Amino acid sequence: MNMRNRKTPFIPLLRGLLGSFTLFVLTLSLVMTGLAHTVRTVDTEIEHSLEDGIRRAAVSCYALEGAYPESLAYLKEHYDLSVNEDIYAVHYAVFASNIMPEITVIKRQG
Repeated sequence: MNMRNRKTPFIPLLRGLLGSFTLFVLTLSLVMTGLAHTVRTVDTEIEHSLEDGIRRAAVSCYALEGAYPESLAYLKEHYDLSVNEDIYAVHYAVFASNIMPEITVIKRQG
């Protein structure tokens, strides 16, 4: 038997394994990229939803009491608003009692 004939099946096998491995790595990277994009999208939607909830509570306060609340704490206490401040930073700035407050919600890092 010639040794050269035994080595030739190994090269196509190696090429097949490298091709499969490359395809696996590409597929895995696409899945991971898609998951990261989905997480960012969900985080953004949660921020917008929380901001809208705070805005609705402020508008309800204005409709019922005739003035926007002076603080986020007032909304939490009187309008059953719940904010997880360990995860989200809320900027609530009031200019005047008859002008809609500036409301911004940002996810904290970590």
